[in-house]
Amino acid sequence: MKTWVGLALCLSTAAVAAETPPAPPPASLAKTYVSPGGVTLHPLTEPKAFGGAEVEMGELTFPPNSDSGEHVHGVTETFYVLEGEFEHVVDGKSTILRPGMVGSVRPPAKVRHKTGAMGAKVLVIWAPGGEMARLAARWRAQ
Repeated sequence: MKTWVGLALCLSTAAVAAETPPAPPPASLAKTYVSPGGVTLHPLTEPKAFGGAEVEMGELTFPPNSDSGEHVHGVTETFYVLEGEFEHVVDGKSTILRPGMVGSVRPPAKVRHKTGAMGAKVLVIWAPGGEMARLAARWRAQ
């Protein structure tokens, strides 16, 4: 009987492991990542710099007249605007952010990022970490 229970436990553990996709590799500080819409991400941190993945920071550059479309992040996303004008839409509520201003969104809120004719450059902070690797896995590395 113990053998059957042990075998069943091993098989169920193997089945769960087979269903869980592997985590994407961390983003590289030596690369810039470009989204299909032309947004660029320059990683500023990596897990080993902080001794863990509790927080990530990057510089995002949004081209003029860009629109990310509505989406959801699995972590808190905070922006500090460095240049340009950045429309931060959270659950349908729009806020215009200019240099020196901060905007944030927590899951499960829906967010959309839009820019005008100047585009925008922002510092982005994700906590906990892991969001940068997910983006780097989908965006083109340069």
